[in-house]
Amino acid sequence: MACRFYEIVRYLCQMHKTITSFHNPLIKQIVLLQEKSRERKKTNLFFIEGLREVSLALKGGYQLKTLLYCTGIISEEALISLKETVGAKTEFIEITSEIYEKLAYRGSTEGVLAVALSKNLDIANLDIFTSPSKLNEAPLILIAEAPEKPGNIGALLRTADAANVTAILIANPKTDMYNPNIVRSSVGCLFTNTIATGSTAEIIAFLKEHTISIYCAALQASVLYDTIDFKKPSAIVVGTEATGLSEEWMRNSAQNIIIPMQGEIDSMNVSVAAGILIFEAKRQRGFKV
Repeated sequence: MACRFYEIVRYLCQMHKTITSFHNPLIKQIVLLQEKSRERKKTNLFFIEGLREVSLALKGGYQLKTLLYCTGIISEEALISLKETVGAKTEFIEITSEIYEKLAYRGSTEGVLAVALSKNLDIANLDIFTSPSKLNEAPLILIAEAPEKPGNIGALLRTADAANVTAILIANPKTDMYNPNIVRSSVGCLFTNTIATGSTAEIIAFLKEHTISIYCAALQASVLYDTIDFKKPSAIVVGTEATGLSEEWMRNSAQNIIIPMQGEIDSMNVSVAAGILIFEAKRQRGFKV
């Protein structure tokens, strides 16, 4: 195994680049991809850090343009596996530990960074009836309107993945989904979910077209969340803690739902609320631990 590892390392060094300078154009571009939404949209590229995240991106059908690795950190098994898994179009580039430390937000990313091609997540491209694992299920969709904090979006993606929902939709997004803070906080669940974005009007039109009932988490005109029949095609909609949901959602809601609380406040973190609601739907559908 050791001989094979060093053969691969020698091959990569011979056939691909080694970057040692912070002034390298690729390193400068990666910094822009990390910091600027405009750069991500202009180039259709985004940044991934971490072996797990890169592996999930590959599993989710994302094309890696460039994979950067630090031989002082990555294990021989991981490097061999990546070389055998990625497509021939991916360029492997070795980087120094200093450059790795400059680019990596976390120290536990196992020596792997990547630049990947983004996907068009527009609601117009969403087809929820093609996934083989979900063909026989009534759609169960999680929708978040105008979430602002990347950490909350990442947590929602993790909830959606844990519950294996049909899709997660972001209405009126305040940031692009390839923001590195979303990629990082979702721990790769950006790549494991079916995701789409669009305006509130576009998403409501999509739900009506597919006869999916809308249930809005709201305080007004609400019933207890566990009294709803979520076994039929359902969309659970959550808003921000500060402003809740827009009037457009409330007008189109089949029924507003509420989570009873016993404390002094009347709201909770959006990802926590989404988890409670989604897993009640899963419970009704026969999900068991």
